[in-house]
Amino acid sequence: MQKLVNKSLCLWLLLLPAGQLVAMDLLVTGEDSKPLATVMVTQRLVTAPVLDLSDDGYPPNGVGNVAALESTRFSNEQGLVSFPDGGDMYRYRLRKPGYKDLHSPGADNLAELQMAREFDPLVLAAQKPSNVWLSQLDIGGGPELRKHFFLNCAFCHQQASPFMRVERSPAEWLDVIERMGGYGARIADDLKQPLAEGLASGFAKLNASFDTLPAPREWDAELAAASYREWPIGDGFSQMHDFILHPNGMVYVGDNLQDRIYEVNPITGEYTVYKVPHDENDELGGFLGNRFKSYGKVNNYVGVHSFAVSPKDGHIFITPSMQRALLEFDPHSKTFTRHPMKKGFYPHTIRTDAQDRVWFTLALSSQIAMFDRVTNVFTYYDIPARSFKEWLTIKLLPVIFFINPEYRPMPSVDRKSSGLPMPYGIDVAPDGRVWFARLYANDIGYIDPQSGELAMIDVTVNGPRRLRVDADNKVWMVAFQDGLVAKYDPDSGVLSKYPLPLRSEIPYALNVDRERRAVWVNGNQSDTILRFDIDTETWQVYPMSRQRTFTRDIEIAEDGSVFTSNSHFPSWQIEDAQPTLIHIQPYSQ
Repeated sequence: MQKLVNKSLCLWLLLLPAGQLVAMDLLVTGEDSKPLATVMVTQRLVTAPVLDLSDDGYPPNGVGNVAALESTRFSNEQGLVSFPDGGDMYRYRLRKPGYKDLHSPGADNLAELQMAREFDPLVLAAQKPSNVWLSQLDIGGGPELRKHFFLNCAFCHQQASPFMRVERSPAEWLDVIERMGGYGARIADDLKQPLAEGLASGFAKLNASFDTLPAPREWDAELAAASYREWPIGDGFSQMHDFILHPNGMVYVGDNLQDRIYEVNPITGEYTVYKVPHDENDELGGFLGNRFKSYGKVNNYVGVHSFAVSPKDGHIFITPSMQRALLEFDPHSKTFTRHPMKKGFYPHTIRTDAQDRVWFTLALSSQIAMFDRVTNVFTYYDIPARSFKEWLTIKLLPVIFFINPEYRPMPSVDRKSSGLPMPYGIDVAPDGRVWFARLYANDIGYIDPQSGELAMIDVTVNGPRRLRVDADNKVWMVAFQDGLVAKYDPDSGVLSKYPLPLRSEIPYALNVDRERRAVWVNGNQSDTILRFDIDTETWQVYPMSRQRTFTRDIEIAEDGSVFTSNSHFPSWQIEDAQPTLIHIQPYSQ
């Protein structure tokens, strides 16, 4: 009887005049013609807008383009998916674990799409996200080496993707480790050889036993009420690192490797690119030198990193990680202002407070900086060093960075990353305190702007990265190596831990929806974004449309939807080799 109903529904959809279709209605079935639920259906234009990419493959400064919008939805229990009908010709890609990907030809209207089971064990294994592979990777050395590996080798790209699963000899892995050290990884000197040997043997065993991989987490039926929009921007040599959702409705995305800012209209898909200016005497790579010589196409004199918006005039403040400066962008006049700094190295995460002061971390010099817009004066807060060696290393930074990068001495690296505690995430609490986390020191701290007090608090989590403060002044942070999020209550001093519902996930950042009491988490190994309900302590997981999706931040819109960007580095490892800006409309509001 069910089969007859399904065929009748399909026939009805086929016979219905196109003009009477409610949006673009699809019926997804299996080989038995029964409805298939939780199928990810991605709609793409058959003919994409023509782009002006005449500036070395990118849009020229100030020139407008239109991104080819991609939409993704999930079939419900009846196998139905509905897309708004924009009057264009579309093609569709259907994806569901355990089934063959289905690509439909372009058509005005589609009724039934039938998916076939996948039985090839190698293809089934390849469908599983990197975190599943990573969960079975045995590199030896015990938990300490594994956590050290996670901390230093998972902050740019997925670690067990097809690109990383290529079998290499210990010597080849050692070469990779040394090269990644130039990019910023901090593998301890005495762990480099054990890690190289462990990766060589571990991936060889993993590739030989792919058919024993565990199943990934199943997609939730509630995803049928969710919808995604995605805008391809940049190319395989971009790194869409951070972004900001502006009160003017635009989203501003920074291309860290190409020193460009994308101003995207999420309603129309129109976007304009603005090149970030640099001084004539600036060198490629700034004070760090050109670390990406082997990468190919780079233009990072500045290194666009993080964004914050002034509550006073809407100006956007940007940390240029490769410069000793703070950048200001006026979204009205489209002009940049550079505020030079006399102290500090590596401007990192940034926030503004209610008094229109700009706060940001200085990751290499272990400081917090505050820029007062009224006086145009920087104030620097030195974070206490963990040892004399660390204090001395930090004090010597101006001398070290004065040396030509080609001949600059590289200090030895121990397991505690002495000399580089790396203040990373930062946020301003409703009560005015400024909280920050030190990635390599496993602690957090706060500054009281009124008194100037700076206090440090040890936390029993590994790798606190980016943090946010909720409406009750409680501090939420990701534990990068531990696969969990944690909440610190400043009143009671209690730290609560909440494991992620995904195996071997390495969460990069989070943001708190203060109004809806939810925490959004960036999953970077599992191709997901996660939502944690604070009151019910329950998780919702949103799978992304592209394999090898690596996200670093989340912005929350007034309606509770969220934005993120696919910032996998290198971007050519992303499926389709295409970074994107992503908008997720969740099913719970």
